[in-house]
Amino acid sequence: MIGFYNYTVILTYMSLLSAMIGMTFATTGHFKMAVFCLALSGFFDMFDGKVARRKLDRTDDEKLFGIQLDSLCDVVAFGALPGLLCYCLGVRGSLGMLAIGFYCICGVIRLAFFNVIETNNFFSEEEHEKVYHGLPITSIAVILPLIFLLRFVVTTRAFVLILIVMLFGTGTLFIADFKMKKPSNKVLALLVLIVAVAIAVTFAYSKHLLPAALV
Repeated sequence: MIGFYNYTVILTYMSLLSAMIGMTFATTGHFKMAVFCLALSGFFDMFDGKVARRKLDRTDDEKLFGIQLDSLCDVVAFGALPGLLCYCLGVRGSLGMLAIGFYCICGVIRLAFFNVIETNNFFSEEEHEKVYHGLPITSIAVILPLIFLLRFVVTTRAFVLILIVMLFGTGTLFIADFKMKKPSNKVLALLVLIVAVAIAVTFAYSKHLLPAALV
């Protein structure tokens, strides 16, 4: 069989599977579960690289395979899933489709650029800065769950407009030419906590749990 099979790619595949399940939830109107799956994909992606680097005897082909595999799965998890979810949440019409298309194209550009940078770094013996070029596409796994909370406190029209702005803004940051320091483990833990709280609030939301003014 072609490909490489070891534990270093398990979390990457789990991220992809979570995204695929999230798509089915989005198309059937189970938006909370779709957002949860997006966040779960982000959680898996957050640690797949760390797990892979712990295997010190990986061959060059295995490392390059991991780089390509990670980006391909990210296209689905953090490109297609958020775009589909926003469409199902009401981002429609000419402006809406432009926003979704712009977001997805910028995401693909960012991932292709990431592959170029990572491959060049792989073949270079120089020490490289631990920075991102532009906003990582996985950031949507934090941004969208937080934005989703607004669905319960603003009108449907306002929420759709917020999603459109988010798609344009986030897409632009994907391809913007700036350097962003890679987060430490403490920052990653904080992000996981913030998203977990947002997801918990989303699932706990009901007319009985929040003030009537917010319903």
